[in-house]
Amino acid sequence: MGSSRALEQGKAEKRGRLTGSKLPLLSKHVWATRTRLQLLGKKRDLAHFNLAIDNKLRGCDLVPLRALDVAPIGYAVDRASIRAHLAALPGSEDRFLFRGKTGESHLSTRQCARLLGHWLALIGLDPLLFGTYSLGRTKAPLIYRKTGNLRAVQLLPGHTKIESTVR
Repeated sequence: MGSSRALEQGKAEKRGRLTGSKLPLLSKHVWATRTRLQLLGKKRDLAHFNLAIDNKLRGCDLVPLRALDVAPIGYAVDRASIRAHLAALPGSEDRFLFRGKTGESHLSTRQCARLLGHWLALIGLDPLLFGTYSLGRTKAPLIYRKTGNLRAVQLLPGHTKIESTVR
């Protein structure tokens, strides 16, 4: 059993991919990415990034969102970048928030991963060290560093065991 796992790990390393959990982004990475996207005028990308970080969403959670999921009727969205992105979307309220290449389906998780890699390369980070799960794992360590309250951080990702949160 152990030899098959080593063989799988060897195959992954041969393809140039790192295995295991990816790193969360640091506060300076988040702000550098936000600033760079804002300076480049990439409203959609900035809205995508802000929505993922602020709501602890992974790439697979983010791509199927519809406009009504984010801004129901009568509800004001907090971030200006998300409001600007919603205003730029034509059509019905039931449209996908981040559309794919065809325009009728949502962005794929692979496309989301490519976008994240591009954003991280813009600020000089190695995209192989981070993944779309890094977006969802970023907010909890930032809150823990500020408050020191491990129980509050445990509730954010919905962990039932404190050991999972500590890890």
